[in-house]
Amino acid sequence: MTDVLTQPAARADALPAGRGPVSSVVVDVLAGRRPVTDLPSEPGLDPYGEDLQLALYVLYELHYHGFADVDPELEWDPDLLRLRRSLEQTFLTALQAEVPAGDDVDAEVEALLVEQADGDGASWRLMRDGELWQLREYVVLRSIYHLKEADPQAWVIPRIDGQAKASLVTVEHDEFGGGRGERVHAQVFADMMAELDLDPRYHGYLEVAPAEALAPVNLMSLCGLHRRWRGASVGQFALIEVTSSPGSARIVKAMQRLGTSEAATAFYVEHVEADAVHEQLVRRGLLADLVARSPELAPDVVFGMRALTLLEDRLGDHLMRSWDAGSSSLRAAL
Repeated sequence: MTDVLTQPAARADALPAGRGPVSSVVVDVLAGRRPVTDLPSEPGLDPYGEDLQLALYVLYELHYHGFADVDPELEWDPDLLRLRRSLEQTFLTALQAEVPAGDDVDAEVEALLVEQADGDGASWRLMRDGELWQLREYVVLRSIYHLKEADPQAWVIPRIDGQAKASLVTVEHDEFGGGRGERVHAQVFADMMAELDLDPRYHGYLEVAPAEALAPVNLMSLCGLHRRWRGASVGQFALIEVTSSPGSARIVKAMQRLGTSEAATAFYVEHVEADAVHEQLVRRGLLADLVARSPELAPDVVFGMRALTLLEDRLGDHLMRSWDAGSSSLRAAL
């Protein structure tokens, strides 16, 4: 088991170790061990591989909490931004090649609302017969996003107007605790981790999270940071809010079956209840108004939904392959 501090710090601030030539150079530059002139110009990496995904994640993190002892001025360093742009293009090109085009937002949402009677994903496995070690791994993998839950989409707020903005902010208000710090969803997730004897610190498990867990968060950061992709960012946000309630209900059942505490289930119980309400706000307020005001964004909204689904499916496949083989889905087992 992972050692948990009695009074954990809010963040695990250390830079991670590199996972290849590009991420290693990025980490060294941020740590001050190498000059920015050592950064490669055309990396040519596997778009879904460990090296590119970690390099992107670390570069995006400069716009979130950052890392200890990293010069804050590096957030806008032109050489780091140039490398990030190259990595983003490699990632986006791969996604655009795999994701079929579409522009019917209503039809896309309707398809998302069709729930399988009997599925085979990670939440189904956990609900039926998952073991405690598998539940803990699932939570660790999800911590990469949920400890910054709703932060990537906050960048969209000044980029949309009218009812779309009002609906997005209403949902974000709930995500950020409705004015109560202890109810911020990222904090409730951290509390759940502590209940499961996991390290609740932000980035407590960045070192062991595989590329499949980093990629969905990287896509959210990419689309949040680029005004060009505001439609895709809204699509991703809608996908999460529309689809999370049934999966959360399955995780609650899994946790109850495994005998975890009531406090441990609080995060997923919250998402069963809140996201059922958010679904209506997202469909009738955010999406409907956004597409009515800016119909040219409809293809991007659909792309955001489908691209995030693709990456989530890759993560789910990785989980199931690992568990079917009786092995850990993490880069190092708990």
